[in-house]
Amino acid sequence: MKVAILGTGEVGKSLAAGFKKHGHEVKLGHRDPKEPYADAAKFGEIAVLATPWSGTQNAITLADPKNLAGKVVIDVTNPLKFEEGKPPALAVSGDDSGGEQVQRWLPQSKVVKAFNTVGSTLMVNPQLPGGPADMFIAGNDAGAKQTVTQICKQFGWPVTDIGGIEGSRLLEPLAMLWVVVGFKLNRWEQAWKLIHK
Repeated sequence: MKVAILGTGEVGKSLAAGFKKHGHEVKLGHRDPKEPYADAAKFGEIAVLATPWSGTQNAITLADPKNLAGKVVIDVTNPLKFEEGKPPALAVSGDDSGGEQVQRWLPQSKVVKAFNTVGSTLMVNPQLPGGPADMFIAGNDAGAKQTVTQICKQFGWPVTDIGGIEGSRLLEPLAMLWVVVGFKLNRWEQAWKLIHK
């Protein structure tokens, strides 16, 4: 599969390495004119949106939504805002979410929120003492979620589908809990697991 990775921070690089490891072709896109977002978006059969929230809408504009039309877009972003002297907070919450905004910015794409509740070091083939954690996903298109589920399983993750893209309203605060625990315990290699009978 040809995969566009939009964003070249730790998250984008980690997922790019994971896709390559599992035999996929990868093209990175960022603001650098040598590797523009639009070239990556055209290349990819699917795309991964792995940008800081502050640059997400601009990245989508530079990629050009037409280049992502009809494609699965895995939204890994979290709408975090940072203010000096304060812990990170959600810039979007309540009756909206970053995932829903991304879907609105990409109306012809099949957006699936995934990989946003875990750190970059555990995104691919995570090794945790308690066994595999769960990857929670949300999106409106059943076929797109099946594609993302297959990718997650290839990357070593059991998947829990929580429904439509509005499920991002739950997954993004879950990512904030991950951040709070990380700062409190200085422990970043952590993930969530759904335990049931």
